[in-house]
Formats: sequence, C-alpha cells, structure tokens
Amino acid sequence: MTETKGAQLVGSVNFDDAETTMRTVAEILGAHVRRLPDGEVGKRFHWIMFQPDVLGEAEGVERVGEEPIPFGAGLDIRPLRLASGAEPARIDLPPLGYASAAAESYALFTRLRAEGTIPAGLRFQVSLPTPVAVISSFFRGEDRAAFEPVYADAILGELAQILEDIPPSDLAIQWDVASEMGILEGASGYGAVMEHWWAGDVLDGIVVRLAALVDSVPPEVEVGMHLCYGDAGEKHFVEPTDTANLVRVANAVIDAAGRELSWLHLPVPIDRDDEAYFVPLAELTEVAELYLGLIHREDGAEGARRRLAAASSCVRQDVGVATECGIGRAPAGTTEGILRTHAEVAATR
Repeated sequence: MTETKGAQLVGSVNFDDAETTMRTVAEILGAHVRRLPDGEVGKRFHWIMFQPDVLGEAEGVERVGEEPIPFGAGLDIRPLRLASGAEPARIDLPPLGYASAAAESYALFTRLRAEGTIPAGLRFQVSLPTPVAVISSFFRGEDRAAFEPVYADAILGELAQILEDIPPSDLAIQWDVASEMGILEGASGYGAVMEHWWAGDVLDGIVVRLAALVDSVPPEVEVGMHLCYGDAGEKHFVEPTDTANLVRVANAVIDAAGRELSWLHLPVPIDRDDEAYFVPLAELTEVAELYLGLIHREDGAEGARRRLAAASSCVRQDVGVATECGIGRAPAGTTEGILRTHAEVAATR
C-alpha cells in the first residue's frame, strides 16, 4: 500500500494577484508542499494565450487575419506566421514575459518569507511552456519547423534570466507538457500538427525535446514535469484510455535526460476510480517525487481518496496529491475549498 506524501500545486491559482495566492497557499498548505508558485496571475492567467501578442511584435512575424480574436483579459489570439522573405535566424524576439514575472513574484516571495508568512524551506516554483506548445498552437505548416528553434532559444533565454535572478537553492522549474500529449494521442485539432514539422517517430521527437528541456535546468535547481491533457472549460482535449501513454513519455524522458527529475505529475480524470486506468503505472520508473492529479473540486476529498485507493495497488512508490491541471480557471469562489481538499487528503510532510 502506497503512502500519501504531501501535495503539489500545478501552477495556476484562481486569485487576482500573487500575494493573495502565496498567503492563502502558505496558510492552508504550508505544511504539505515543498514548492510555492505565484498562481500565474495577470497575463499568464490563460497559460500561453498571451504569447501571440508578444511574438506578433517581432519584425518578421505577422498576425493571421485582419480582425483580432479576443480571448479574455484583452488578449488577441490570432495565429502567427513568418512574414514573406523573413529569415528566422535573424528574427529578434522581444522578452517573452516569463522571466520578468518570475523576478517580480520572487521579490514578493522573499518578503513574505522574511515576514514568516511563507515557511522556511519552500522553493519558489516557476512553470514554463514547452516550445512545442506555442509552436503547435499558433503557427501552421512549414512555419512550425522554421520558427521552432527561434522560440526554443527565446524560452531558454527566459530560463537563463530566471536562473540569474533567483538563487538555485530557492528555485524550482516546471515544464508544462500538454500539446505533446495531444499530438501523441492524435487528439482532435492535432491531426495536421506534424505535417512539415519533425520527421520520424512522434514519441522520439517528443522525448528528445523534453529531455533537452529537463537538462537545461542546472542540477542544483529542482526540475519537474507536468504531463497534461488540457483543461479548456475544465475539459480534456481527449480522454485518456489509461496511463499507458503517460508512462511511455515519462519513462522515455527519464531514461534520455542527463539529470534526475525532482518530481513528476500525472493527471487522473474525475471518472477514473477504476484500477484499469492505473495498471500501467506499475511500469513507471521511480522518481524522487510522484504526484497524481486526482483532486477534483466536484467530489472533494471523498473522490480523491477513492481514486487514490484505486491507484495504490498499481503504483510502486509513495505518491503525493494534486489537481489534474492548474486551478486558475476554476469557478470563482472554489479555490480555497480546492486547497483545503489538498490538505485533507495529503499527509503532512
């Protein structure tokens, strides 16, 4: 029988500002978590949906369509394309926004820790999207292959700035892996993504990219991987049959990476309290910390414990608990209840 070892916040939290997020999480979950995110507030509220507005400012990158496509918070999510005659290697992208947000929130983190609000020993967690997420979502056709190295360099530049601004002993980096799972599962909307992009086996292409991202984080900084099936409107882009593809991706990345994962997060759909969903986890390579995203606001601690019981006969190591994805898009007024469910189900660290 596995034991429950603490909780992990995936990233986004449905509060308006980072201070409310940090104070509330510290109060409710301070004894249960090892890392504290800022809630991905502001323009990061909708995950990567602010990136078209950023990338569209670069010379050589154009928006597709004359009229903006609004997506809340004043965002325009029109797709992107390379301008005619543009040389991708010469495109100079503006700052993507992740490093500046991290620096601002880390200053708040250290102030609250000095005040005693945040317990000593917690790390500041920064979640970053993979280049595949942005490229597959906002570019089309041959532009995907052409622009991928440009964006990959840019996101690694953001990471480099974060590493410069935040001491390694205080930092945890999480790579958010969602679009890759959609591509692997052949989910609706992902069918033509691979056309004119990378050649060869899809899983191999995913793994080589993820392993490089894991290895881009220095050993003294924690690094985690959040595998995701999306949460647009609290719905997945495809319902996984079981955990087999999650295990395939995780094991391959763990094997290919040159450093160890500090933690791994895997989602559990709300209606999967059957052992069949979890059976492939028996083949999962053991990691330092494994978190199962089995907490759902709709059925609280009771449902989480039911799913945890179903998983316990299949998992070979102790597990922590989490939600499937971030809770930034959860209905207003539900956030504290979701956090309290974490505390109720998770054992104190």
